[in-house]
Amino acid sequence: MQTDRFSIVLRMAAVLAILSFLALPAPAQPAKKSPGRQPAFDATACYGCHAPIKAFHAEGKHKGVGCNSCHDGIDKHLLDATARPATKVDPAACGACHQKQYETLYTMNWNKNARSEKSQATGPSPNPAWDKLMMPHGFTKEHNVPRSHAFMLLDQYLVDRAFGGRFAAKDGWRYLTLPGGGFKVGDMVTDQYPDNSEQKPFKPGTAAAANPVCLSCKTQDHILDWAYMGDPAPSARWSRTSKVVEMARNVNHALNCFYCHDPHSAQPRIVRDGLIQALTRPEQDTLWHKDAGGAKIDVRELGVRGHTRKIALLDRYDTKLQCGQCHVEYNCNPGYEVGTGAPIGMADQRTNHFPFKDVNQIAKHYTDLKFRDFKHGITGALLWKGQHPDTENYYNSKHQKAGIECHQCHMPKMKDAKSGKTYTSHWQTSPRNYIKQTCLQCHGDWSERQALYVMDSLNARVQGKLRKAEFWLTRMVDRFEEAKAAGVEDAVLNPVRDKHYEAQIHWEWWTASNGAAFHNPDAATDSINKSMAISQEAIKMLEDAIGARRGAAKTAAPEKK
Repeated sequence: MQTDRFSIVLRMAAVLAILSFLALPAPAQPAKKSPGRQPAFDATACYGCHAPIKAFHAEGKHKGVGCNSCHDGIDKHLLDATARPATKVDPAACGACHQKQYETLYTMNWNKNARSEKSQATGPSPNPAWDKLMMPHGFTKEHNVPRSHAFMLLDQYLVDRAFGGRFAAKDGWRYLTLPGGGFKVGDMVTDQYPDNSEQKPFKPGTAAAANPVCLSCKTQDHILDWAYMGDPAPSARWSRTSKVVEMARNVNHALNCFYCHDPHSAQPRIVRDGLIQALTRPEQDTLWHKDAGGAKIDVRELGVRGHTRKIALLDRYDTKLQCGQCHVEYNCNPGYEVGTGAPIGMADQRTNHFPFKDVNQIAKHYTDLKFRDFKHGITGALLWKGQHPDTENYYNSKHQKAGIECHQCHMPKMKDAKSGKTYTSHWQTSPRNYIKQTCLQCHGDWSERQALYVMDSLNARVQGKLRKAEFWLTRMVDRFEEAKAAGVEDAVLNPVRDKHYEAQIHWEWWTASNGAAFHNPDAATDSINKSMAISQEAIKMLEDAIGARRGAAKTAAPEKK
């Protein structure tokens, strides 16, 4: 009897589970397939007005690809030049021919959780040190470990620090089931405040730090409507000073193919204007200028819409430059003027700036630029906030000096199981997922387990060093607070603020980096040690000042009888 009752209960539970599942909304769809290749359209009809394009297209690998493969509305445009054709910025347009590259672009990395904060106890920059050292910067609201590139625009809309809680996923937490991408961000999110374009915190615990330059790392949907450096121009729809909410409503695709591949000639290229400006600075002071083996660049001015655009063609694939369009330290925010503390707004071109220098050069670079990101909430020091200086770390490393480039470890050559053809994987991921195609190509005497052991051991070393640097930095901040309470004058505190700036750089540079422990472990160790030493010097200055202040107070106090 008990067995029968138990069976009935199990059956009822199973029925309820099935009914509950059927009541759920449909799961997110997998990545869409790219459309088939379009019949070629005779491009010579377009060359008359688009002369710069003829130089790319007529002799390039894409000369057999018709304009209609990437542009809609050409017939109307030929009849009326003011009827602008629509440019297909969706990577699916390229996927019509480059199918394996398109498919691998949206490979899901299930080992990288969404919204996994770096400030968790086991993260690269754990609390309580993180919030204390970065207060009140917007990154204290949410600072996440990156996941698959396909999500980098979507995640930017939803992160607490970017749009103040304006955007939300249409399906709630179910958006996390999306396996890779090939979607429009506008189809995934809802604007909870559609009646306005204000960029402000709408909810507690959020910040509104996103801006148009920030979005330019995540997407280039706007490439034709953005003048060089994001300078405002009457013919350019978007600029550094545009309302970022309106721009966010207008872009959809993360990491367009044409960041790195010229669509007309198929040549390797870069398009981020801040990097092009850095590579053409008269000072010739970047890491690329000192790299004898780096690709040569050919900067071309484009634009038939009334404003200048620039691209830089490369004489070969050089992924230090191509990945360095985003995996790089660059300034994309308002800030403060060094010396005066005056605010610097998005109208200032310094809000779209690439130093392209290493950790030992960056402090002086931003001082010479007279720029700081934020004012620390306790010490009042004007500080720098890092982005993701991965490319700079890789320069002058052992692997870089040996001629290895980013794509060989992160986008290796693969063989299609069906056709047997070799192609470049566009799943830009850790070599942990490609050990046989990456590490073991050079280290043939290693096993996969050995390669992973090396990676994990190097990471453990650097993470341990960072924890030590955080101790001394937080100790310095605490002593600074004591010094202010003791009445120590600014004449003494200002030199300590300068040391805070430098010590913070040699710590935060490495928490902002991805893969730094493997890219350049020696540089990381040396730099983090510098952070500790500088913090200790600052602590000594503060303790001496506190001691002097207390001694003076004791001397001035009348003796009790």
